[in-house]
Amino acid sequence: MAQLVLSEMESGRLDAVICRAPEFYGPGKTQSITNTLVLNNIVHNAPVKIPVNKDTLRTLIWTPDASRAMALIGNTPSAYGQTWHLPCDTPHSFQDMIDLAEKFEGKPLKYRVIPLWQFKLATLFSKNARELSELLPRYTMDNLFVSDKFKKAFPHFEITTFEEGIRQVLVENRAG
Repeated sequence: MAQLVLSEMESGRLDAVICRAPEFYGPGKTQSITNTLVLNNIVHNAPVKIPVNKDTLRTLIWTPDASRAMALIGNTPSAYGQTWHLPCDTPHSFQDMIDLAEKFEGKPLKYRVIPLWQFKLATLFSKNARELSELLPRYTMDNLFVSDKFKKAFPHFEITTFEEGIRQVLVENRAG
């Protein structure tokens, strides 16, 4: 699909932009593996389930930042005809997330790493596990997303830090 859009953009038949993003995390009803298995469980005082590896680096994008960045790109005529990687803070591990959450919660958190083979076994019985199965191999290695082009083109765009994002999710959800 991306190649088709790029081809149409290059031919001049389509005036568009492509915005790419890594996994989302954020407030409210954000749907992601990170929100579902980690952050929502912290909020509900349930054991955290870390997919595959707690130490690999993950680049995540704060959902409100993604929305603001796409609006900015969409309202910048010179941005058209290009592919943009939306702006993200530096990569962090799930262990970093646990450490921050423990700091904000003021207590140690219970968590366990779910190995890839357990997810694969679960695909035999669970539709949700089947839907996740194509994404999970990405959790075995560092996932580094580079948004330098965006940061250079829009230097005044404020990116929510990982620490601030985690704090906001936990505080917002604690408040109700």
